[in-house]
Amino acid sequence: MARRRPVDKFERHFTYQPLPAKPGPEVGHPGMTLAFVGNPNCGKTTLFNAYTGAKLKTANWPGVTVEGKEGATAFEGVEIRLIDLPGTYSLTSYTMEEEVARSYVLSGDADAIIDVVDASSLERSLYLTLQLIDLGKPVVVALNMMDVVRKRGMEIDVHRLAETLGCPVIPVSARKREGLQPLLHAAYHHKGAQHDPFCHDHVIDDGMAEKHLHNVMVYSRDLEAKIDEVQAAFCKAYPDCENPRWHAVKLLEGDVSVKRDFLLDLPVLEHSYEDEFISERYDFISSVVNECVFNRSARAEATDKADRILTNRIWSIPVFLLIMAVVFGLTFVVGDAIKEVFQGWLDAFNGGVGDLLASVGASPAVVSLVCDGAISGVGTVLTFLPNIFILFCALAFLEDSGYMSRVAYVMDGIMGRLGLSGRAFIPMILGFGCSVPAIMSSRTLESVRDRRRVMLVTPFMSCSARLPIYVLFSGLFFDAYAGLVAFSMYVLGILVALAVLKVMSLTDKSEETEGSMLLIELPEYKLPDAHTVWIYVWDKVCDYVERAGTVIFAASVIMWLLLNFGPTGYVGEDVANSLGATIGRILVPFLAPIGAGDWRLAVALLAGISAKEVVVSSVSVLFGVAGDAVGSQALHAALLSIGFGPANALAFMAFCLLYVPCIATIATIRSESHSRKYAWFAVIFQVAVAWVIAFVVYQIARLMI
Repeated sequence: MARRRPVDKFERHFTYQPLPAKPGPEVGHPGMTLAFVGNPNCGKTTLFNAYTGAKLKTANWPGVTVEGKEGATAFEGVEIRLIDLPGTYSLTSYTMEEEVARSYVLSGDADAIIDVVDASSLERSLYLTLQLIDLGKPVVVALNMMDVVRKRGMEIDVHRLAETLGCPVIPVSARKREGLQPLLHAAYHHKGAQHDPFCHDHVIDDGMAEKHLHNVMVYSRDLEAKIDEVQAAFCKAYPDCENPRWHAVKLLEGDVSVKRDFLLDLPVLEHSYEDEFISERYDFISSVVNECVFNRSARAEATDKADRILTNRIWSIPVFLLIMAVVFGLTFVVGDAIKEVFQGWLDAFNGGVGDLLASVGASPAVVSLVCDGAISGVGTVLTFLPNIFILFCALAFLEDSGYMSRVAYVMDGIMGRLGLSGRAFIPMILGFGCSVPAIMSSRTLESVRDRRRVMLVTPFMSCSARLPIYVLFSGLFFDAYAGLVAFSMYVLGILVALAVLKVMSLTDKSEETEGSMLLIELPEYKLPDAHTVWIYVWDKVCDYVERAGTVIFAASVIMWLLLNFGPTGYVGEDVANSLGATIGRILVPFLAPIGAGDWRLAVALLAGISAKEVVVSSVSVLFGVAGDAVGSQALHAALLSIGFGPANALAFMAFCLLYVPCIATIATIRSESHSRKYAWFAVIFQVAVAWVIAFVVYQIARLMI
């Protein structure tokens, strides 16, 4: 007997981020909800931004938008709620992002679906379009990137395409904000509409043309017979369920979610016909494209020529490393020159505030708190803004140009040997910016085992917060080679992460360790959009400054309190008797073997758990040189006086690279893994790996330097 398992798919997988409640532009007019659905890289989020003004990050790989985003706009006096769903290639759920998108579409919450299609790549995009239309939902096709189509010399018969699909097709350009109002107009008036009749010239016998008048896709006679058999049984078992034909097709395809929720015992369902359905869909899509798209041969050849090198089996990885080396070279050469100017302004400001407080009779403790604690702690970190800005500009340029998706493609072979797909390298790439969104993007992986493995090693990537540490210590001890040394930390993080994954794949014999297939688009190279790059850089810089004004400020004040107060009260300049010194001395035996056997370095590392940038401000405050320029002879001499040289600096940077991530990252691991024990395991594991690698680096560096 057939039975249905009660599974609340929507609430389980989809998370809203609702806008603050506000009155609509009119009273008495019902609003409507539109869902933006589309493949990754089709410009869906850019189109969503064009309507809502939301500054959501766009990228050239799937998985950046993992949870739905909500916005609002208005049309003809009606409030319209917009939902930006994760990018998905089909309505077959292989990953969490595809499950989120499908669950929302099936929930019926949207009054109409806006299917955002890359007009320059209809063959790929129309596969999802066919599945959306088969659901029987009101669908409006947004034919995006029409500016690219025109640039290539291609032409699309929009009217014929609309007739073939049986739904409105509106040409738009999200980047140039063209066609936005016509798209809203079509979606608003298409609410609740049924599909128009089609003319299926290839269905001419047995009355099938009349039978499938409202079906966009008509399969071969053999498949249609199987669909009819399953659909009849489905309607009998689940008479109240909508879209019986769509569910019948999914059952024949062996869709895991549908087979789990709708149990039918039929001999025909013992075999999966997914390959047959896919083949016939693409045959139909090919015929549609041949009929509606002209001058397709006028394609840009520059991408193919570039990919002969950039995705080459031999040269791709060396080229990637060379590109990143150039990026970090620019970050140091140009950034350091601007940083010196910033530092001069900071010193002048700090001195002026100190003189002002002294002139009004402020106590030495207050002057020290404001100048040495707050201003110097936060200001020292802010001096690295030029380096951070240049790095993010370079990464945004590479990302929006289409190159970063090639990195995931190139890494697919390496990750496959580790029991993962190239998709697993995407969170690691994102980790160069910030570990928090990087770990969240691990949701795109198919298994819990893979997601947890990636969560464990993603913090080994050098996030932007670690860059100030590299700039400080490499500038102090390696002069002209500072950029190369800092870049080596990024390489070291990747190598350690890959090594850990390899060890885990070798020791894990109880689970399947073969990597899954990577499905990712390699978009054509393009000149990055200045607005997209600016949004990316601006958000990152604002986040950096916000951290400096909140977390780092609080950490700097706490550090000042720990270093200026002890069991006897205020210790002033006698820092050795402070509470911070007591804590640091407890950690010294643990850190001495890796070349950090000074309590001040121990306290700086402890403070870095709040935010990695705090390590820099803490070192400056702890060694009493916060008022001097970072990288000055004063700090250099202070470190040399405790026996801290180039070898110690390398080991210290390596430890900072690999040890406990920031509190926000730990909280994200806890949330994404749904396990407090796993979060604690990750912390302990990362500290252990950091200590071992730093010890090896220190011993080797002592022999070579």
